[in-house]
Amino acid sequence: MIVLAVAILFIIFIVLILLRVPIALSLVVSSLATGLYLGLSLETLMQRMVGGLNSFSLLAIPFFILAGEIMNEGGISVRLINLSNVIIGKIRGGLALVNVLTSTFFGGISGSSVADSSSIGSVMIPMMKKKGYDTDYSVAVTVSGAGQGVIIPPSHNMIIYAMAAGGGVSIGGLFIGGIIPGVLLGIAVMIAAYIIAVKRNYPKGEPVKREDIPKILRDGLLGLLTPIIIIGGIVTGIFTATESAAVATVYAFIITFFVYRDIPLSHMKVILMKSIKTLSMVLFLIAASSPFGWLLAFLDVPAMITNLLVNISDNKIIVFLLINLILLLLGCIMDMAPLILITTPILLPVVTDFGMDPVQFGVMLILNLAIGLVTPPVGSSLFVGSAIGGIPIEKATKALMPFYAAMIIVLLLVTFIPELVMFLPKITGTL
Repeated sequence: MIVLAVAILFIIFIVLILLRVPIALSLVVSSLATGLYLGLSLETLMQRMVGGLNSFSLLAIPFFILAGEIMNEGGISVRLINLSNVIIGKIRGGLALVNVLTSTFFGGISGSSVADSSSIGSVMIPMMKKKGYDTDYSVAVTVSGAGQGVIIPPSHNMIIYAMAAGGGVSIGGLFIGGIIPGVLLGIAVMIAAYIIAVKRNYPKGEPVKREDIPKILRDGLLGLLTPIIIIGGIVTGIFTATESAAVATVYAFIITFFVYRDIPLSHMKVILMKSIKTLSMVLFLIAASSPFGWLLAFLDVPAMITNLLVNISDNKIIVFLLINLILLLLGCIMDMAPLILITTPILLPVVTDFGMDPVQFGVMLILNLAIGLVTPPVGSSLFVGSAIGGIPIEKATKALMPFYAAMIIVLLLVTFIPELVMFLPKITGTL
């Protein structure tokens, strides 16, 4: 009976996905069908859906989304590009390095790889093409650098993971734990970009006028205070992750509308509508995945997966490599948020049985899925970058090959060197 119930749950879900039914609806329908087979009341499953949203920590998600939208619409990307150009733009292939460094900065504000790709790419890809960089290279640099957006804090995907993990994982620990892997990812992409730039003899960046530097630094650093407020508040214990999100939103509002003043206050209506649209999708996914995750636990699916992997090998290195491979493949065909919600209750018990900390697994999981965002056939960041560059997905994917290698190297480091994730949370006491 249990095996058949598991089969019903997964087969219906997979069939609906293949029929292009929205993932949230696929989760609900497969959960309802399995519940009916098991003789569970519909009230039980509905209660699980509502209960999935009944968490104080989830209040951080709308604030982080709103803060990111405000800064994104308010011209922060151009200011961060200028700041990055002052820091690193004079090197060979300087514009490519500026592109990646800007994503590092912007990732700490937007929390979204797609937002990075669209906001930074719309400025940097045409600029790079104008300066003589190949279009496919420009797109590859942009989308691979944007992967930092979901790892460098704040990231609402880490909040989703913490909820999917049962609420016992520290959101502050996840935020702080993502800093070193996020920076490492940026460095790895910059090294790959620089090697290619030297090989193809791309131009050096143009020097910035000395009289413009103070204003560029001021405007850029004002924007960068947003993630500093969030991280600093959590580390010092002044406020929680949820409270820090609210404070960051107020700060982003003041900086955008009363300091930068690139957009009128009336544009706030557009920002709110975009934020509500994103938030509604995220919350519907969380609600839809709650009965699905509960059924996985009820049917003891994590134990089945653990036994399966142990039967393949009891060597944790082999098991972790297999899990990474599974996540990379799934990331090619599904978006990040639903994958976090589906795979966390299945794989978290497996990795903890092999001694991996839930915080480390959270960063590893999100890094895997960040690579999926730039991988065909459904990589959303890849689609955005290719559309801005006006090139086929196939051409962009070919140009991404060296960057895939760089990202996977960082993934393996994060998987097998726990201190890369755990060091900062330990010394800051955020675990």
